[in-house]
Amino acid sequence: MSNMTRFTIRPLYLQVRDMLVERITSGQWKPGSGISNEVDLSRELGVSVGTVRKALDVMEQEHLITRRQGRGTFVNDQTSDDLAMRFNRICGSEGNCLSMDILKSEIKAGRATEEEGAKLRLRAGDPVIRVRRVQSAQAKRVLLEQIAMPEARFPGLATKGHVPHRIVALAQQFGILLGGAQERLTVTRATSNVAEALAVETDTPLLELDRIVYSIDGRPVEWRSAMCHLSHGDYYSVDMT
Repeated sequence: MSNMTRFTIRPLYLQVRDMLVERITSGQWKPGSGISNEVDLSRELGVSVGTVRKALDVMEQEHLITRRQGRGTFVNDQTSDDLAMRFNRICGSEGNCLSMDILKSEIKAGRATEEEGAKLRLRAGDPVIRVRRVQSAQAKRVLLEQIAMPEARFPGLATKGHVPHRIVALAQQFGILLGGAQERLTVTRATSNVAEALAVETDTPLLELDRIVYSIDGRPVEWRSAMCHLSHGDYYSVDMT
């Protein structure tokens, strides 16, 4: 383990975890592929089987790998529905996730405002990418999203003209592994601009979502503010585990 220094205070199993995560982010271990067993990894890295097992335990908790009894350990595909829906869950009363269509989407490059800087741990004026889009479900406008992302994490994105509506798909395109998210839900009322975007009356009650998504290293990769207009029987389900 040549890149591990004896002077570090980070626990050894977390150093092993970091090395194995690097194999995923670098593309050495691809989504869906199997990885070496604990014994082989311990020999390769020069650590105990117990240390490797603890590292893999952490990675499983982070949704990076899945262990299958009798079959081995596999790298998760972060764009699979099960994992992607951790960050996009608008469901009906029976728990079924609503199918969403993008009606309008705009992407622009800009400079971080003071608020964007605070949310994304940037300095005011740092390059950011902003996305504004309206989504519908069952032929009704239900979601107005305004998104800000550090341009340094998604270089060239603003010139592509299209952004995947799932952050997990976008992150995978740029070699970013997602960790958790911090999310706040409040009730608000539609301003005139929001009301026009969602085709509702001004002052209509809305659910406001404020969410920051972090990469596996704890750095913010997306700040999303969304206004949700949900019918009776629908709800926004938060599942950041």
